[in-house]
Amino acid sequence: MFTGLIRELAQVVSFTNNILTIRSSYSPKIGDSIAINGACLTAISTTSDTFSVELSPESQSTLAMENYRDMVHIEPAMMMGDRFEGHVVQGHVDCVGTISSIKNNGNSTDFFVNIPKKYMRFVIDKGSITVDGISLTINEILDDSFRLTIIPHTIQNTLFKNYNIGTKVNIETDMFARYVYNIFKKDKTDELSWDKVDNIMANYF
Repeated sequence: MFTGLIRELAQVVSFTNNILTIRSSYSPKIGDSIAINGACLTAISTTSDTFSVELSPESQSTLAMENYRDMVHIEPAMMMGDRFEGHVVQGHVDCVGTISSIKNNGNSTDFFVNIPKKYMRFVIDKGSITVDGISLTINEILDDSFRLTIIPHTIQNTLFKNYNIGTKVNIETDMFARYVYNIFKKDKTDELSWDKVDNIMANYF
């Protein structure tokens, strides 16, 4: 389990034969879970200043692999008793999104992200979403995209400073949105809106 708060920007040393090697100040133990660009992976070997993880073909087919070069976001798994910030992140990437528009607003920047339409049902206005492992708040929902408003501090301390129109990013929708949707969806062939969920829940109060 993670929070979506990035521990550091770490350097990719190599990616060969499905093994990704990272140089970072954080040093995991073998077997530890660590989120790299939002994907939960397992440390399989370490040196004094690097660690390695293995990416299965399934992971590689799901992730925005072009972002596993140069620098990556890393976050170690939460420990019992850790301060909880951000939101509950599983490290299970749902899909790859695409930066479709970037608009500078002076003291903030709007990033519009397109995702496959079937995942939009889990995107909630003012809800949480994880982009390349970063916990963010959704400020606007469109037909097949959403808008994020990013402050300069976040841009300067994350890969957002490198994102351009067309950049691919790992997306994990909110875990609770997925659970609630599936709990209340009685007929799997019927589209369930959040208005309908509100009406269903109102019957219990």
